[in-house]
Amino acid sequence: MLGDLIGEFQGQDTGRRVIAAGDGHVLVEVSFAGTGSYYGTAVNGFGTYESELRPDGTLRGEGQGVDMSADGGTLSWQGVGIGHFTEGGGTSWRGSLFFSSASPQFERLNDVVGLFEYEVSPDGKSTGKFYEWK
Repeated sequence: MLGDLIGEFQGQDTGRRVIAAGDGHVLVEVSFAGTGSYYGTAVNGFGTYESELRPDGTLRGEGQGVDMSADGGTLSWQGVGIGHFTEGGGTSWRGSLFFSSASPQFERLNDVVGLFEYEVSPDGKSTGKFYEWK
């Protein structure tokens, strides 16, 4: 069940690279950067994910990243999700996040499985929301 809102993130792709393409198999790496918050603490962050086009036209992705607060608190994350193309060439994602931090403002996330909803426009702008899984 979806729980409390952990935070939100707004980003922009900073790079895209085709890792593999052939025989109907496509694997793309996407790097991004942006701003957001976790439980009200503002962060700047960046990450990278790999997106695989599956035979049925859906996408499977795995990624990782790091976010930092203004006072130097850091939070790393890893995620996995399923996506699909939207009208106009964007993507829509749903998945899970696992967090790790030694910083006091983010330590509570060490015991949380996060669920995310992410929308990426064709020009690489993204918005996401993260929720606790209760």
